[in-house]
Amino acid sequence: MLTTPPSLLERIRHSPERAAWERFVDLYTPLLYSWAKRLGLGEHDAADLVQDIFTVLVEKLPHFRYNADKSFRAWLKTLLMNRWRNWLRRKAAARQAGSARLPDLAREDAAPEFEEEEYRQHMVARALTLMRTEFPEITWKACWEYVVCDRPPAEVAKELGVSLNTVYLAKSRVLRKLREELQGLL
Repeated sequence: MLTTPPSLLERIRHSPERAAWERFVDLYTPLLYSWAKRLGLGEHDAADLVQDIFTVLVEKLPHFRYNADKSFRAWLKTLLMNRWRNWLRRKAAARQAGSARLPDLAREDAAPEFEEEEYRQHMVARALTLMRTEFPEITWKACWEYVVCDRPPAEVAKELGVSLNTVYLAKSRVLRKLREELQGLL
Protein backbone atom coordinates (compact mmCIF):
# COMPACT_ATOMS: atom_id res chain seq x y z
CA MET A 1 0.00 0.00 0.00
CA LEU A 2 1.20 3.50 -0.79
CA THR A 3 1.97 6.04 1.84
CA THR A 4 0.23 9.26 0.96
CA PRO A 5 2.40 12.37 0.92
CA PRO A 6 0.77 15.67 -0.02
CA SER A 7 0.46 14.77 -3.69
CA LEU A 8 1.37 12.21 -6.29
CA LEU A 9 3.26 14.75 -8.37
CA GLU A 10 5.42 15.64 -5.39
CA ARG A 11 6.11 11.96 -4.66
CA ILE A 12 7.36 11.52 -8.20
CA ARG A 13 9.42 14.69 -8.10
CA HIS A 14 11.08 14.19 -4.71
CA SER A 15 11.57 10.43 -4.65
CA PRO A 16 10.54 8.77 -7.87
CA GLU A 17 9.78 5.40 -6.32
CA ARG A 18 8.16 2.70 -8.39
CA ALA A 19 4.88 2.77 -6.45
CA ALA A 20 4.32 6.48 -7.21
CA TRP A 21 4.93 5.92 -10.91
CA GLU A 22 2.65 2.88 -10.96
CA ARG A 23 -0.10 4.94 -9.31
CA PHE A 24 0.41 7.75 -11.82
CA VAL A 25 0.32 5.33 -14.77
CA ASP A 26 -2.80 3.60 -13.37
CA LEU A 27 -4.55 6.95 -12.97
CA TYR A 28 -3.61 8.53 -16.27
CA THR A 29 -3.40 5.72 -18.84
CA PRO A 30 -7.18 5.43 -19.34
CA LEU A 31 -7.57 9.21 -19.55
CA LEU A 32 -4.75 9.67 -22.06
CA TYR A 33 -5.99 6.73 -24.10
CA SER A 34 -9.49 8.21 -24.15
CA TRP A 35 -8.13 11.56 -25.31
CA ALA A 36 -6.05 9.85 -28.03
CA LYS A 37 -9.12 7.97 -29.27
CA ARG A 38 -11.06 11.26 -29.40
CA LEU A 39 -8.37 12.58 -31.72
CA GLY A 40 -9.46 9.91 -34.18
CA LEU A 41 -6.63 7.45 -33.60
CA GLY A 42 -7.19 3.73 -33.88
CA GLU A 43 -6.59 1.41 -30.96
CA HIS A 44 -2.92 0.69 -31.73
CA ASP A 45 -2.01 4.26 -32.69
CA ALA A 46 -3.71 5.56 -29.53
CA ALA A 47 -1.75 3.06 -27.42
CA ASP A 48 1.49 4.10 -29.16
CA LEU A 49 0.74 7.77 -28.52
CA VAL A 50 0.06 7.10 -24.83
CA GLN A 51 3.32 5.18 -24.56
CA ASP A 52 5.12 8.09 -26.25
CA ILE A 53 3.59 10.53 -23.77
CA PHE A 54 4.70 8.42 -20.81
CA THR A 55 8.22 8.36 -22.24
CA VAL A 56 8.19 12.17 -22.14
CA LEU A 57 6.61 12.20 -18.68
CA VAL A 58 9.33 9.95 -17.25
CA GLU A 59 11.81 12.62 -18.31
CA LYS A 60 9.76 15.71 -17.40
CA LEU A 61 7.87 14.87 -14.18
CA PRO A 62 10.89 14.50 -11.88
CA HIS A 63 11.67 18.15 -12.70
CA PHE A 64 8.04 19.32 -12.89
CA ARG A 65 7.03 21.91 -10.32
CA TYR A 66 3.31 22.00 -9.71
CA ASN A 67 1.83 25.50 -9.68
CA ALA A 68 -1.59 25.68 -8.03
CA ASP A 69 -2.44 28.68 -10.23
CA LYS A 70 -2.05 26.60 -13.38
CA SER A 71 -3.80 23.49 -14.62
CA PHE A 72 -1.93 20.18 -14.68
CA ARG A 73 -4.65 18.92 -17.03
CA ALA A 74 -3.94 21.75 -19.47
CA TRP A 75 -0.21 20.97 -19.40
CA LEU A 76 -0.93 17.28 -20.00
CA LYS A 77 -3.32 18.15 -22.84
CA THR A 78 -0.69 20.37 -24.44
CA LEU A 79 1.82 17.53 -24.24
CA LEU A 80 -0.68 15.14 -25.83
CA MET A 81 -1.58 17.58 -28.61
CA ASN A 82 2.08 18.29 -29.42
CA ARG A 83 2.93 14.59 -29.58
CA TRP A 84 -0.18 13.97 -31.72
CA ARG A 85 0.84 16.74 -34.15
CA ASN A 86 4.34 15.25 -34.35
CA TRP A 87 2.74 11.88 -35.11
CA LEU A 88 0.65 13.48 -37.89
CA ARG A 89 3.72 15.16 -39.35
CA ARG A 90 5.65 11.89 -39.43
CA LYS A 91 2.70 10.11 -41.02
CA ALA A 92 2.26 12.85 -43.64
CA ALA A 93 5.99 12.87 -44.36
CA ALA A 94 5.94 9.13 -44.94
CA ARG A 95 3.09 9.53 -47.47
CA GLN A 96 4.41 12.60 -49.24
CA ALA A 97 8.18 12.50 -49.07
CA GLY A 98 9.57 16.00 -48.81
CA SER A 99 6.41 18.15 -49.05
CA ALA A 100 4.38 17.08 -46.08
CA ARG A 101 1.40 19.24 -45.17
CA LEU A 102 -0.43 18.64 -41.95
CA PRO A 103 -3.95 17.44 -42.53
CA ASP A 104 -6.65 19.94 -41.64
CA LEU A 105 -7.37 17.71 -38.67
CA ALA A 106 -4.19 18.96 -37.00
CA ARG A 107 -5.36 22.59 -36.83
CA GLU A 108 -5.76 23.84 -33.28
CA ASP A 109 -9.45 24.69 -33.80
CA ALA A 110 -10.16 21.22 -35.23
CA ALA A 111 -8.93 19.34 -32.16
CA PRO A 112 -11.59 18.11 -29.76
CA GLU A 113 -11.95 20.00 -26.51
CA PHE A 114 -10.93 18.16 -23.36
CA GLU A 115 -13.15 19.70 -20.75
CA GLU A 116 -12.12 20.23 -17.14
CA GLU A 117 -15.26 18.52 -15.85
CA GLU A 118 -14.56 15.42 -17.95
CA TYR A 119 -11.01 15.35 -16.58
CA ARG A 120 -12.21 15.70 -12.97
CA GLN A 121 -14.82 12.97 -13.36
CA HIS A 122 -12.29 10.63 -14.90
CA MET A 123 -9.69 11.26 -12.21
CA VAL A 124 -12.14 10.77 -9.34
CA ALA A 125 -13.61 7.60 -10.86
CA ARG A 126 -10.17 6.15 -11.59
CA ALA A 127 -8.80 7.03 -8.14
CA LEU A 128 -11.83 5.41 -6.50
CA THR A 129 -11.33 2.26 -8.56
CA LEU A 130 -7.68 2.07 -7.54
CA MET A 131 -8.35 2.90 -3.90
CA ARG A 132 -11.09 0.33 -3.38
CA THR A 133 -8.62 -2.45 -2.59
CA GLU A 134 -7.01 -0.33 0.12
CA PHE A 135 -10.09 -0.51 2.37
CA PRO A 136 -11.93 -3.37 4.05
CA GLU A 137 -15.05 -4.23 2.06
CA ILE A 138 -17.39 -3.12 4.85
CA THR A 139 -15.70 0.31 5.05
CA TRP A 140 -15.92 0.75 1.30
CA LYS A 141 -19.54 -0.37 1.10
CA ALA A 142 -20.58 1.87 4.01
CA CYS A 143 -19.03 4.92 2.38
CA TRP A 144 -20.31 4.04 -1.09
CA GLU A 145 -23.90 3.51 0.02
CA TYR A 146 -23.93 6.64 2.15
CA VAL A 147 -22.11 9.05 -0.20
CA VAL A 148 -22.59 7.78 -3.74
CA CYS A 149 -25.98 6.12 -3.38
CA ASP A 150 -27.16 8.95 -1.06
CA ARG A 151 -28.74 6.58 1.43
CA PRO A 152 -29.41 7.61 5.02
CA PRO A 153 -26.47 6.59 7.24
CA ALA A 154 -28.76 4.87 9.77
CA GLU A 155 -30.23 2.71 6.98
CA VAL A 156 -26.74 1.81 5.72
CA ALA A 157 -25.58 0.95 9.26
CA LYS A 158 -28.58 -1.29 9.85
CA GLU A 159 -28.18 -3.08 6.50
CA LEU A 160 -24.47 -3.71 7.04
CA GLY A 161 -24.84 -4.60 10.72
CA VAL A 162 -22.48 -1.86 11.91
CA SER A 163 -22.83 1.17 14.14
CA LEU A 164 -23.85 4.56 12.82
CA ASN A 165 -20.43 5.84 13.88
CA THR A 166 -18.79 3.17 11.68
CA VAL A 167 -20.63 4.57 8.64
CA TYR A 168 -19.49 8.12 9.43
CA LEU A 169 -15.90 6.96 9.98
CA ALA A 170 -15.94 5.00 6.70
CA LYS A 171 -17.06 8.10 4.83
CA SER A 172 -14.40 10.20 6.50
CA ARG A 173 -11.57 7.74 5.81
CA VAL A 174 -12.43 7.08 2.17
CA LEU A 175 -13.02 10.74 1.29
CA ARG A 176 -9.84 11.82 3.11
CA LYS A 177 -7.83 9.25 1.14
CA LEU A 178 -9.48 10.41 -2.10
CA ARG A 179 -8.57 14.04 -1.39
CA GLU A 180 -4.99 13.03 -0.57
CA GLU A 181 -4.67 10.94 -3.74
CA LEU A 182 -5.96 13.74 -5.97
CA GLN A 183 -4.24 16.65 -4.25
CA GLY A 184 -2.40 18.63 -6.88
CA LEU A 185 -4.03 16.72 -9.74
CA LEU A 186 -7.37 18.55 -9.78
